[in-house]
Amino acid sequence: MKQLTQHILMVRPFRFRKNEQTSVNNYYQNNIATLSDDQIATLAHTEFDEMVLILNSHGIRVTVIQDTEEPDTPDALFPNNWISFHENHKIAVYPMFAPNRRMERSDRVLEAIENQGVTFNDVIDYTSAEEDQVYLEGTGSMVLDRENCIAYCALSPRSHEELFIEFCEDFEYTPVIFTAFQSLNGERLAIYHTNVMMSVGKDFAVVCLEAIDDKKERKHLVSILKNSGKEIIAITESQTQLFAGNMLQLLGSSGPILVMSQSAFDSLQPKQIQTLSKRTQLISIPIPTIELCGGGSVRCMMAEIF
Repeated sequence: MKQLTQHILMVRPFRFRKNEQTSVNNYYQNNIATLSDDQIATLAHTEFDEMVLILNSHGIRVTVIQDTEEPDTPDALFPNNWISFHENHKIAVYPMFAPNRRMERSDRVLEAIENQGVTFNDVIDYTSAEEDQVYLEGTGSMVLDRENCIAYCALSPRSHEELFIEFCEDFEYTPVIFTAFQSLNGERLAIYHTNVMMSVGKDFAVVCLEAIDDKKERKHLVSILKNSGKEIIAITESQTQLFAGNMLQLLGSSGPILVMSQSAFDSLQPKQIQTLSKRTQLISIPIPTIELCGGGSVRCMMAEIF
């Protein structure tokens, strides 16, 4: 299977703001007290549109869906949590932790993609797990090494172990399970999504190893990554808080590109930049409002289409 694609889905938000239903376990979200919700939404629209233009300029085909006024879905611009696309014309639809995020799931998104010539023969729907308060939020909960059929998952209230294993069985991935933490007010709390602290490219992995407190789990993760041919670029917890782990490698018009936010790029050390630049072109995009209020970054905004 291919690791990289030139085609992604992005959803332009209608009413973006800090989502009160997700902030209970997404500790990256913050308020901007000096701005109204309308001002925040306007800034997010500008950042979103600029990101699409930058991706287009590097040869990425972006299918943009405009979110609607109703229902109220403040996190609609993070579609990778409710849907993932796979080769062999398969898609998966996922159970979401926050009730207002479940309303993001929309047939019109699939119809718009099908209208562009992408066909789906098999839809694997895990959403019934919500009835049991079991969640697995797509490629937020999981980081996929598609070429080597390995799936990585940091367990959290939004990433349930049994459902993750079920996904791996359905899509024929080898599961790698661990727990990743961040420090908050003197406590070690689970990081809500794996893709905040880890990104896997074609021949490298950016990962916050110091977030994995269990030494055996950390050693196992390092072993799997190295054995699958990945050069490990270790980032710190402070870099993770600036979304240095929330990157996505795509196939641009002139070769592989690694897409990250400006804050993520600015947090990297010269040696990290040098190591990554040997393997892929680096693209940085400023999305400060989206990161601050949404608690997610560029990777969360892109659902790869295969």
